[in-house]
Amino acid sequence: MEKTIITVVGKDTVGIIAKVCTYLAGNNINILDISQTIVQDYFNMMMIVDLNGSEKSFDSVSDELAQIGSEIGVVIKCQREEIFNSMHRV
Repeated sequence: MEKTIITVVGKDTVGIIAKVCTYLAGNNINILDISQTIVQDYFNMMMIVDLNGSEKSFDSVSDELAQIGSEIGVVIKCQREEIFNSMHRV
């Protein structure tokens, strides 16, 4: 399984989750876990997804999600699970 961590941060607006999930579904990327919060009008979402079903590379998915984020006014970042775990090890 090729797990990837996706984070979405920015001012809350209508349709953020819909845009991200529509992109993922359209590229056969399975959402394994998702958590989102809104604190004083700021949106924060973290997803763990599986890229195995997608024909797109990690770099393509990362670039395309960053572009979607730019269009809707949020920052979307992707990290491979092993890098995320290494960076957040206590």
